[in-house]
Amino acid sequence: MKKQLTIFTIILLCFIVKTNGQSVSCQELHDFIVEEGYQSSTVSSYTMNSSWLKKVTKYTYNYKNFVVAEIKKNEYSYQTNTYVFCGISDYNWSQFKYGGYGESDSYGERFHKYIFDYQCNCN
Repeated sequence: MKKQLTIFTIILLCFIVKTNGQSVSCQELHDFIVEEGYQSSTVSSYTMNSSWLKKVTKYTYNYKNFVVAEIKKNEYSYQTNTYVFCGISDYNWSQFKYGGYGESDSYGERFHKYIFDYQCNCN
């Protein structure tokens, strides 16, 4: 019953967004994806060795991929901002996570190339 209520709420939110031109908050979207989505893959800071990426996680919900990225406020900070990226293809995730032939070894460069342009349209 709770899952049906959650799905109904999301459908209602989508209807409101379409009719009123409003969008869902980024925090609500983040919470929904983390709670209801399937966490399928994560790349952590010790693997990325990045000065600005802390953690990048792929979630799947309703056959669509979302990426939740924790990005450091600056290269010396332990504090992060969390962003949600929508509509990430399996190919883009794979290219980010593993790289391809001739790709840069930098996770940061691959993040910009394959994930960054898909930031969700939320408030």
